[in-house]
Amino acid sequence: MPFASAAAGGLATALAFPGVGWWPLLFVGVPLLMAAMTTPRLGVALSASALGGGVFWGVHVFWLTVYLGPAPWLGLAGLQTLFFVVGGAATWAVHRALNREAGVRRLLLVPAALAAIWAAREWVTGVWPYGGFGWGKLAYSQSESPFAELIGWTGATGMSFVLAFLAGVLLQSVRYRSTAPARGGYVAMVLVLAAALVPAFPVASSGTLRVGAVQGNSEAGLLAVNRPGRILEDHLRAATPLLAEDLDLLVLPENAADLSPLDDPGAADAIDGLSRLVRAPVLLGTITRSGDDTYNSALVWEEGDAVAQYDKKHPVPFAEYLPDREFWFPLAPDLFSLIPRDFSFGERSNVLDIGDVRAGVAICYDIVDDALIREMIAGGAQVIISPTNNADFGRTDQSAQQLAIARLRAIESGRSLVNASTVGVSAMISPDGRTIEGLTPFTPGAMVNDVPLSATVTPAMAFGDAVEILLVGAGAMLVVGATLRMPGGGRRRASANGER
Repeated sequence: MPFASAAAGGLATALAFPGVGWWPLLFVGVPLLMAAMTTPRLGVALSASALGGGVFWGVHVFWLTVYLGPAPWLGLAGLQTLFFVVGGAATWAVHRALNREAGVRRLLLVPAALAAIWAAREWVTGVWPYGGFGWGKLAYSQSESPFAELIGWTGATGMSFVLAFLAGVLLQSVRYRSTAPARGGYVAMVLVLAAALVPAFPVASSGTLRVGAVQGNSEAGLLAVNRPGRILEDHLRAATPLLAEDLDLLVLPENAADLSPLDDPGAADAIDGLSRLVRAPVLLGTITRSGDDTYNSALVWEEGDAVAQYDKKHPVPFAEYLPDREFWFPLAPDLFSLIPRDFSFGERSNVLDIGDVRAGVAICYDIVDDALIREMIAGGAQVIISPTNNADFGRTDQSAQQLAIARLRAIESGRSLVNASTVGVSAMISPDGRTIEGLTPFTPGAMVNDVPLSATVTPAMAFGDAVEILLVGAGAMLVVGATLRMPGGGRRRASANGER
């Protein structure tokens, strides 16, 4: 039974995320996973955790296989599954130590403890190793649900805690329905309803910025074979409908300028001509170099020159650079030869001046990094621009998952967000998570609209790091306390605690 629960829970949780996006399944999948992790026998709980984690991650990041084959998929899913097993061990220990509580304490205290473990595991995997992989946070499944407004109050890690807590309450209500059937069910319903009805944090507008954004539908993937300059030509052509617009900013995606205007006079002339035609600065993605360093950069181009530059601060390991190359390369030389150069970590501010407006810039995976979002808001960003290149993942769920994260970032930060992709999904999102304007994926196109500006600081931006520290600290203390309460280093049979 624990293994069936784990497999079903992993699958249901994965299906709660885009592109399927059946968000209510989170409240089926996570309780099933928790049930498998808290089965009385430790060995069974760990094996079930491995199965549940493997199913979840295998489905959730299956898009990695489209062009790169099974090796990166198995590597990433396998590493995250190991973390899932560690989290399962911590969950089992804490549940065993606390589940002797009775009544409402068992209904609320135990789920709160399990949720703290879940949130702490998500945080750790989001920062380590090599900068982490925060893609699968529970919060990111709820961009289209009534729970989305929570993120403006709690931040992503705090929202994951709330969702895991609600899942734990549902589990305890079902598991112990014979001892407190009515009370448990009522408490669970009230808590879920209260979380779903949390209002959006009020965000005050401080004006608007008229933004155009382009999607070139280019063959811009890692394995694409293109004539140099082709990707830039695609995006210049797609920008044609905007030439008659009166813009404040035109956004081209990550890697849109495959010939850097800093190095290639022809590219510089083309982008300068575009800027003059739209009578606005152009923010575009390109590759820049400084000495021995190579950067994935966003330039603001105006009046014949780059007037501002941001270099990506969170390049993706095993994609944009190969960490510990001497160790990893010999293990898969054919695969890692696809990464002939290592992008450096940017050190410039991720807030750029666009006229009188301060714009935060998140290049592709930067949008997943909690610290970078807080950094740009602390730097005075009034709007977020997110140029991205999703061409490597084809017509998979990857771009929909990234847009869901971007939508929640808009709510979390209280900022409009412009997500401009080479192939889609491209969209302009308001601070309340609404889609202002969007483009059809895998179709050349351009969009234009007035996006609200704001200087409001949401609780998530003001206190999000403190929430993370609190939850991670609580999770660690719970595990230590549970371990110390286990005679013989935790080897005593679970039945000694009255579990059957």
